[in-house]
Amino acid sequence: MKLNPVYKRETTVSSRSFRLALILALFNTILALVVLLNMYSVVERVKLTAEIQYSSFTNLYIFVAAVEFVMLMFIMPALTAGSISGERERQTLDLLLTTTLKPWEIIWGKFTSSFSTMFLMIMSSFPLLAVSFVYGGVMIYDVILLLFCYLAVALLCGSMGICFSTLFKRSTIATVVSYGVLVIIAAGTYAVNVFALSMARMNISNTYAMSVGGMADQTNSGACLYLLLLNPVATFYAMINVQTGDSQVVRSLSSWFGPHPDNFIMENWVILSIFIQLALAAIFMFIAVKAISPSKGKKIRKIK
Repeated sequence: MKLNPVYKRETTVSSRSFRLALILALFNTILALVVLLNMYSVVERVKLTAEIQYSSFTNLYIFVAAVEFVMLMFIMPALTAGSISGERERQTLDLLLTTTLKPWEIIWGKFTSSFSTMFLMIMSSFPLLAVSFVYGGVMIYDVILLLFCYLAVALLCGSMGICFSTLFKRSTIATVVSYGVLVIIAAGTYAVNVFALSMARMNISNTYAMSVGGMADQTNSGACLYLLLLNPVATFYAMINVQTGDSQVVRSLSSWFGPHPDNFIMENWVILSIFIQLALAAIFMFIAVKAISPSKGKKIRKIK
């Protein structure tokens, strides 16, 4: 199997740099210190009370998983947003397009090189997550599902960055727009549900049913809730709640936006949201390929 030349070059340059080793060392050192402090507090508590709080290990798993998730969501756009626009700024993009490489091979090589760096950081921290296996509470299935969640958010955020890198000539603008769209997806869908819930409560408060009582607790954000299927933060929140004992995603989301009826989407929320986010990532990648294609690139205006 022939290795992608763009991927090979980018990973070779990255692996030879001192920065990658330094980032890996600092990241895992911070997580290791947190794990050791948590273990120390558990041991000291056992000495004083002669009991082990197993929830401490579950909380440790949640903390490490959340740190890695946030890192993926905010670092991936920064790594990919300058991949194509950087080549354009160095005036080397036209040279790449004149080679035998197809546009999708260039896009895929740039994306996978950034993704492999983040994947290395995630996998290097998995031994720290294994500490929670010592006293139980977290199963292998949970770690596999967590890995799929990481894969979805990395593909979504990374494809978003590389898409805007092809549409904008400046890396700075591409990075800003990437983070702006990410904020709209993460915070915007949440804000829409908050607004829909507040409007529903306002309508209830103007009816006679409010005076009877009990109806205010039944208000919800309606169909706007399904916009959260696009939100990787909501997916991670629902998945962590399921792994830590709350098997009902409906109950987790109801604490935010009111009670919703149980249905197929609610019962399979995490899996469906992961597939939807992967489909959205595929759309971003398709746009990126079309944007640098010599035959189609002129139809998409490059913004300075």
